[in-house]
Amino acid sequence: MEAKYLVAIVALVIVIAGIGLALRGRGGPETPPPSGAPTEGIVLKVITRHASTIQLLTKQQFLKTDLAKKYDIVDIQFFSPHPALWKDTIVKQECDVAWGGGPALFNELIRMGLVAPITDPDTLAVVDELPDEIGGAEMKHYENGQLMWVASAISSFGFSINYPVLEQYGLPAPSVWEDLASPELAKILPKPAISYARALTSTSHTRIYQIILQKFGWERGWVILTRMAANGRPYGGSVEALTAVETGETPLGIMIDFYGYSAQIEFPGVKYVLPFNESIVNGDPIALLSTSKHPEAAQAFIRWVISVEGQKLWLDERINRMPVRADVFDTPEGQSRPDLKEAYEATVNNIGIHFDEDLATEILFSLKYYFDSVLCDTHDELVKTWKKLVDAYMAGKMSEEEFERFSYELGKPLTWTEDGETYTFTIEYAKQINEKLRDDPTFASKMQSIWRQAAVERYESLYEQIPDP
Repeated sequence: MEAKYLVAIVALVIVIAGIGLALRGRGGPETPPPSGAPTEGIVLKVITRHASTIQLLTKQQFLKTDLAKKYDIVDIQFFSPHPALWKDTIVKQECDVAWGGGPALFNELIRMGLVAPITDPDTLAVVDELPDEIGGAEMKHYENGQLMWVASAISSFGFSINYPVLEQYGLPAPSVWEDLASPELAKILPKPAISYARALTSTSHTRIYQIILQKFGWERGWVILTRMAANGRPYGGSVEALTAVETGETPLGIMIDFYGYSAQIEFPGVKYVLPFNESIVNGDPIALLSTSKHPEAAQAFIRWVISVEGQKLWLDERINRMPVRADVFDTPEGQSRPDLKEAYEATVNNIGIHFDEDLATEILFSLKYYFDSVLCDTHDELVKTWKKLVDAYMAGKMSEEEFERFSYELGKPLTWTEDGETYTFTIEYAKQINEKLRDDPTFASKMQSIWRQAAVERYESLYEQIPDP
């Protein structure tokens, strides 16, 4: 019996020792790798805004290449956090590559010191094959003469129309941004005519808000955004806003182009509209991160993404994105997508607006927090006032001049008093507080509260002034 007890004690000690080794330095039990997971070789870590379909097809296709074998890349691990969590995720996970999310996001990563220059000669040789700009937008971004990111795809920004639903409500089809702010679309309120995403959750929709502000100017731009928001409903993200159009919950929805093209294929009654001379071409970046433990392998992956073979990924009917390389349309795969080639040509030939990328970065966080506080968090109050204004105008209770004056008062940048001082949300003020909003959650929360209160007070005051319809 003593021998049996001794054997049992020894076995228990061995088990405890094994657990201790697993816990050492890891803060918890080690999770065993999933069945079939690679145990040797490089696992690239890629942080991305791209959808799961792109992630899956990229992994399937790239890991089969000679390039992956040459650099001993055996797997790709994707991370897709909220944009606000990119910095922490990049540092904690020691990510190798950032891919997709728009220039403003990547320029912010550069400012935070998280992007390393692309220096590999073979990768730079492929970069040289790409255009420096398309439609006035940079496809390669340099800092101090070093390449910090390169575009892997291009995008435009517009809106999609669900024509059967639009016709059901008897609403006019919009063709430019100002049409989304039309009082005609308010006729079906409180049912929304437009789907749009909160600025803090969607980089692509935030890009649209920036386009409108730069196209129409700061004050007029906010008036248009306010009227557009009142005509619609905010959604949690760009995917949810897209779904609202596809399902007919709303007849209209703002969106990035490839969402629109995919919806056209799947839902014949839906059509994407590129506002002529009112949009921009966006180069969607890919970059090497300063946290990378495998910079050579990471640059090899970047090289493949911007090569002809890698660019074929965008042509898949499950993706429908426009490549940065026009020569991909000369391949058999490219020739099978004349619809996408037509969209590509329409995009690069749409001169659009002059877009100040530096300005977009300087006010990025101010725009996001202000937009969500004033047009999303207080949306019910906004719609109530806008509907009464439109109803009074349609009933002949006010002139067009009076209607425009009330509209301006509804949407112009807010003014508020804090600690005895009066502030207005001017573009200069937006620049001044931008970085503090980015870095100080307590300050951001305080400003959101101030803006919500000021917005509600404005909406309620105007509601009382508007004549009953």
